[in-house]
Amino acid sequence: MSEQDTASVVDTTDDEQHLAPADATVDGDDVDGDDESRDEADIAADYIEELLDICDLDGDIEIEERAGRVYLTVTDDGAALRVLAKPDTVTALQELTRIAVQAETGEFSRLILDIGGSRDARATELQRLVDTAVERIEAGSTTAALPPMSSYERKLVHDLVAEKGFHSESEGEGRDRHTVITR
Repeated sequence: MSEQDTASVVDTTDDEQHLAPADATVDGDDVDGDDESRDEADIAADYIEELLDICDLDGDIEIEERAGRVYLTVTDDGAALRVLAKPDTVTALQELTRIAVQAETGEFSRLILDIGGSRDARATELQRLVDTAVERIEAGSTTAALPPMSSYERKLVHDLVAEKGFHSESEGEGRDRHTVITR
C-alpha cells in the first residue's frame, strides 16, 4: 500500500464492541487524546456498523483512503450480505452514509461504499457494456450510448473506453446522465 493509502478493519462478527466516538471521554479523559472531531471514515464506518447491527448481519468493514476519497468495503464469510449487495441498494446506502457524514461534519462526502463485492461485479458488468458498445462502433455505428449511471460508474467507463483507444463523453442531466462512446 502506498503512503497515500491507509486501511483499517472493524470486525463486527464477534461479541460486538462499540468504540467510543473520537470526542467521547472515559472518566473525564479524552479517549483518543485530542479534541478534533471524528473524520469521515470513522463516521461512515460507525454508520454502516450500526446498520449491520440493526439488520442483524455480520460483516467486516475495511476502510481505505485513496487520493483523498474514502472507500468502505463490507465483506462477510458467507452470503449474509447478499440482500444489501444489490446495485440499487448499495447506491442508496452510499447516499445515506454520505448524508450521515455530512450531517456530522458539515462537509460534502465523496465516499464510495462496496458491499459484498458489488463494486467488482458492477465493474465487470460495465466492462461488458463497453465491449459491446465498442463492437457496435467497430461494426459501423458512429456512436454508442450507454444507460444512465452514477458519476463513479461513468468515470470507470471513461477509463475503460480510453484503454480501448476510443473517446467518451457524458451527456444529459441528473438521473439521465449517461456516457456516449465515439471513435
